[in-house]
Amino acid sequence: MKYYIIIPAHNEGLFLTDALQSVVTQTLPPKRVVVVNDNSSDNTEQIIDSFTAKYSYISKINAHSSTAHLPGSKVVNAFNKGLEQLDDDYDFIVKLDADIILPDSYFEKVAKIFSKDVKIGLAGGFAYEQDKNGDWKLNHPMDKDHVRGAFKAYSKRCFRAIGGLKTAMGWDTVDELLAQYNGFNIYTDSNLQVKHLRPLGNAYNKKAKLLQGKAMYTMRYGLLITLIASVKMALKQKKLRAFLDNLQGYFLANKEKTDFLVSPVEGKFIRQLRWRKIKAKLFR
Repeated sequence: MKYYIIIPAHNEGLFLTDALQSVVTQTLPPKRVVVVNDNSSDNTEQIIDSFTAKYSYISKINAHSSTAHLPGSKVVNAFNKGLEQLDDDYDFIVKLDADIILPDSYFEKVAKIFSKDVKIGLAGGFAYEQDKNGDWKLNHPMDKDHVRGAFKAYSKRCFRAIGGLKTAMGWDTVDELLAQYNGFNIYTDSNLQVKHLRPLGNAYNKKAKLLQGKAMYTMRYGLLITLIASVKMALKQKKLRAFLDNLQGYFLANKEKTDFLVSPVEGKFIRQLRWRKIKAKLFR
């Protein structure tokens, strides 16, 4: 199968070499890799150039955006800059972070996942992060049927059906919800173990943390599901502040009448899907 990779990179000098090295050693090489240098002020661009000089299928795009680390809009805007450079001659497309180390057979296995079932629209593995002792431990704060935004692979049919990625916080949840709305399945493989070099959320500022609640509003969760999801998040993170931040973001979005990411029909489907999952966990 043919696949493209797009890597947004903002000041990733500490990690990018390892990330790209894990891409070029794949047993099933990508057809194209576009690395988007997003307004970096460190040696990110030099690292990209060193790989483009060696590998003809890797290319660089320079983009200019805010230096603030706001999850969602910044990374998806960079991704879309890379997407503009690619044609439609692919079987699946990958959004990959610049601080990820992949096992050598990662995309060969992802290709097999897509090949065996046309209903699979989104696939990926699980993230491992180093603890204080240097041991790699599973860090997957979402449900096991969720693919982390750091390494999303979409079939072409699914990517088209969901209209690409939403330029907002919550893009890596709404993509899966819309995939299911359009009749696609999400596939995760626990044997695909990805090393994540930067701990989740380390670069997020206060404003960014409020965006999680805003995302729940824009996905039309409604207040009750938002409350349940926020409690779950706070318990997993062991931080009451996460619950309060989510609610503050939700009510702020409601007050400002922020535009929704999904239509009313899609929102109804999303709420029904969420309720089914909540009930399944309560009565299992």
